Order: sequence, then C-alpha cells, then structure tokens
Amino acid sequence: MDIKSPKARSLNMAAVRSKNTKPEIAVRKLLHAAGYRFRLHSKDLPGSPDIVLPKLKTVVFVNGCFWHRHPGCRFAAVPATRSDFWIHKFEENVQRDKRNYDLLRTLGWRVIVIWECEISSISDIRKFLDEQSDVP
Repeated sequence: MDIKSPKARSLNMAAVRSKNTKPEIAVRKLLHAAGYRFRLHSKDLPGSPDIVLPKLKTVVFVNGCFWHRHPGCRFAAVPATRSDFWIHKFEENVQRDKRNYDLLRTLGWRVIVIWECEISSISDIRKFLDEQSDVP
C-alpha cells in the first residue's frame, strides 16, 4: 500500500523532471569546465539527447538509474506496489532507449550514456568520454 494519497503521489510524480535535472547540470558543468561546447536537448535527433557535442559527432544521455534501469544499480529497484505496471513501464523505457541509440548510431553519432550514480566518480570528463565505448 502506498503511504501517500493518490493526489499527493500525483503531485510527487508530476514534479519529476525530464530536462535540466541535477545530474544533467552536473555533467554539463564538467563538460563546460573542460572546454567542451555543446547543444542541449536537440529535438532533431532521435531521443532528444541531453547533450550534443556536434564537433565530436557525439551525444550524451544522462540517465536516471531508476527510470532507465541501470543494470545492477541499487537505485533501479522496482516499487513494491503495482509492480506489474512498473515492470511494463520500465521495459518500455529500456526498449525506447535502445531504439533511439540504434537510430543515432545509424545516423553516424557516437552514443554515450552517463548514469546518475556515476557522476560523482567522474574526476576527468575528457578521460571518461575517451574511455566510453558505444552503449549496446
């Protein structure tokens, strides 16, 4: 049973942001400090990537571990109530992400996913970007 009323839960879920989240802003600050220049939320690319580095032909998605199901992450737990609904929703999110990554690769873009839980451990964004291979 949910500890919040349906109205309170609705307000809580409505407050979940899809753009300009704290993790996304943290990555943008790291990139900017390292001298990278980028565009944000490019609607003309599949999945509207969070960060687009046109000169490098690279897109960066800053994914929340809960919503995008970071494999093996402690933040990717399934809620106890309405589990079937959530499992279905999460599966659709993961499938949509994979479709968008594949489309971007087909268009010649390099795709990098930075998970919310990884951001605090990134000390050198240049090295991190160089080490990242395309996502599966």
